[in-house]
Amino acid sequence: MSEAPGGHTPVLMDAVRELLAVQPGETVVDATLGLGGHARMFADAIGPGGTLIGLDVDPEALDLSRANLTGSPCRIELRQANFCELPGTLREMGVTGVDALFADLGMNSPQLDNPTRGLSFQREGPLDMRLDPRLTTTAADLVNRLSERELGDLIYYHSQETGARRIAKFICQARRNGRIMTTTRLAAIVADALGVDPESHKSKIHPATKAFLALRIAVNDETGCLTALLEAAPSVLKPGGRFGIIAFHSVEDKPIKLDFRRRKAERIYDILTKKPIVADEGERRSNPRSRSAKLRVAVRLPASNQSS
Repeated sequence: MSEAPGGHTPVLMDAVRELLAVQPGETVVDATLGLGGHARMFADAIGPGGTLIGLDVDPEALDLSRANLTGSPCRIELRQANFCELPGTLREMGVTGVDALFADLGMNSPQLDNPTRGLSFQREGPLDMRLDPRLTTTAADLVNRLSERELGDLIYYHSQETGARRIAKFICQARRNGRIMTTTRLAAIVADALGVDPESHKSKIHPATKAFLALRIAVNDETGCLTALLEAAPSVLKPGGRFGIIAFHSVEDKPIKLDFRRRKAERIYDILTKKPIVADEGERRSNPRSRSAKLRVAVRLPASNQSS
């Protein structure tokens, strides 16, 4: 299994290669470029006559991916953009249709491991969580500004955390003694709210995992951006174009599943994955972050197949 710069191992590489079936000369969009692991595989497959378009909101990831894509045989076009901006970005480039569209909704290792990002509770850092530096609202803004009800709703609807209401109550109580500005303080508050000592449950999922996930999704409007990508995909794919997307939790996977099913009923897509593809035991063992990865792939049908 290949490893991108920064020690990040792309997930489900073999399945992505097989199901997206990228061919020489094609135009491929990697809408979540990350460190370029999947993109490098696409670039090698499309060869000198092909074009790889890579998007990412994180300028640091773009810089690292350029290193991983150095020497690629195809034309490379990289842009700092969210995948919800895909249609406009393609128009600016003069691209009218693509042969394959891919998105991996997971975080890359350097993002998670960098304490200044505030994405992890493993080490103390500012409660930021912005993946796109163009954004202005941080996780600290939400935690310290929203009402108890609003916080409870945010945590529950973005992560299905059953203890969301209690977590929101404890956050609001704690911030009376000073703004909550660090990852470790928030993690401790969440653990206290759920009555779990992380130190005595090291083999289990940290109690703050879902709350942190919910805040990250809210800060980066990940739900809204995913909806925009799903809506735009049929319009940017050529007939026969493949759309592959990897989700890591049910809040992401469910709308993808429902969108694919709706498009199939409308004869816009054929679904290539009746069930999502997951990592095998070997990959889960060598790359623990692949444990929750789910790949779904659809193919764009010709317009003549669509119902009126």
